[in-house]
Amino acid sequence: MVNKLLPTLTEWQHQKSFVLVKGSGEKAFCAGGDVRDIVEAGLRGERLGHNFFRKEYTMNGLIGNYKIPYVALIDGIVMGGGVGISIHGNYRICTERTLYAMPETAIGLFPDVGGSYVLPRMQGKLGIFLALTGTRLKGSDVLKAGVATHYIESKDIKNLEQSLLTCKDDKCIKETLNRMCVQDIKEFALQPYLEMINKCFAGNTMEEIMSLLEKDGSDFAKNTIKTLSQMSPTSMKVSLKLLQMGSKMSSLQECLENEYRVAVACLANHDFTEGVQALLIRKDKNPKWKPPTLKEVSQDLVDSFFANLPENEELRHKL
Repeated sequence: MVNKLLPTLTEWQHQKSFVLVKGSGEKAFCAGGDVRDIVEAGLRGERLGHNFFRKEYTMNGLIGNYKIPYVALIDGIVMGGGVGISIHGNYRICTERTLYAMPETAIGLFPDVGGSYVLPRMQGKLGIFLALTGTRLKGSDVLKAGVATHYIESKDIKNLEQSLLTCKDDKCIKETLNRMCVQDIKEFALQPYLEMINKCFAGNTMEEIMSLLEKDGSDFAKNTIKTLSQMSPTSMKVSLKLLQMGSKMSSLQECLENEYRVAVACLANHDFTEGVQALLIRKDKNPKWKPPTLKEVSQDLVDSFFANLPENEELRHKL
């Protein structure tokens, strides 16, 4: 899909008035499949992951700096790679069927596809919480979190699409979306917990975050600890550092360059292969993380994920 999208989108931004992207099936906008192929190829000694991540992140960077309006109809499941195809566009329309998550810490990866640019820029510490826990957001919550820009009932999405296709410029797209999309009035499901999230996920380290959650002691905090205890300790520490760095970076491009270095390191790390096998290949949902605890994940190990690549392998030559 990335191999088809990248050249097509590159061409279209000089030929079309705008681009509209949607999922082809009934269940999802886009979710999964890529990481399984990458790990299976890696086990065979192939370098599919390096090439795939390079092309995928190049595509994310293109979408984030697209020269014409980019509209994503995110109806259904949108996770991982699907987030990268939608979240950097100007307009992201969700429905009651939309299910968003960035669950990468559960497979020994990190919230990539430009997640290090988008997530730290969400309200308060919400993005840090979503990145580390892989929490799922449904329906209008996807709008409330800032992942989507507009909300519409799925039964009306075909009419919206037809109306949008009559547009010739950005002004018409804006007016059509404002006219046809609804401002859902339901409270954000995480609203009662935002104060706690902002306080606990303000910790500078994973150990500090866990300590603040333990001190909080609420049921929500206890459930959050339980969720975090299942994730790759290395992934959580790497993801937290990545988001902290991303919050200070000036552009999506800079964040993607940094993410590519981390992705290459993940391809050589035990936890990514183990996480994907446990959740997607063996499906026993019982990954054996190495190191198995946060305490055993040294700062040197975390820092090694951010080491510069040989100059000719850096992503900046593609962006």
